[in-house]
Parts: sequence; structure tokens; C-alpha cells
Amino acid sequence: MRSRGGVWVGGLLVLLVLHLALFDTGSLSATVALAATAAAGSALLACAVFAARLVPAVPPTRVRTAIRDRARRTAFLPQRDPDGAGRPRPRAPGRVLLATPA
Repeated sequence: MRSRGGVWVGGLLVLLVLHLALFDTGSLSATVALAATAAAGSALLACAVFAARLVPAVPPTRVRTAIRDRARRTAFLPQRDPDGAGRPRPRAPGRVLLATPA
């Protein structure tokens, strides 16, 4: 799932432009602030597009293999706690039962 950070930044830029366009009388500082914001926003967008194109595509089979390998390396947690709920206590070593062949 992709991040929606770009949408938020774009929305904030639109709100800033609307605020400056509607409520300001067109002073020089507002014009410079608007130009700086537009430049920063376009630079951010260009960097995001450039970075997104540089990321190599990972085939789904590699993702599945990585998940499977990680699952094999991960210890099965219920076996680490022999006193856990619903688990029988391991028997202590003792004499051989008569019903089992030696």
C-alpha cells in the first residue's frame, strides 16, 4: 500500500495558495512566499517522481520466497513455553514402560 503523504502535501499547498490569493492584498512578501512554496513543492514532487522511478521492481515470487525463508528461521513460540496454557507438562526421564519395546 502506498503512502498518501504526497496528497497531504499537495492539499496543504493548495490551501496555502488559496489563502494567499484570497486574503492577502498582493504584497511583495506574499508573492515571494508563494513563489518559494511553489518552487519547494515542485522540487519535492520532482524528487518523489525521480526516487520512485529508481526503485527496482521486485517480482512477487521473490517476496514470497523471502517471507517463507523468514518463517523458517523464526522459532515456533508456543514450544518455547512448556508451561503455557493448554500445553501438557513434559515428562521427566524415568524407567522404560513395560508396554513399549526396549
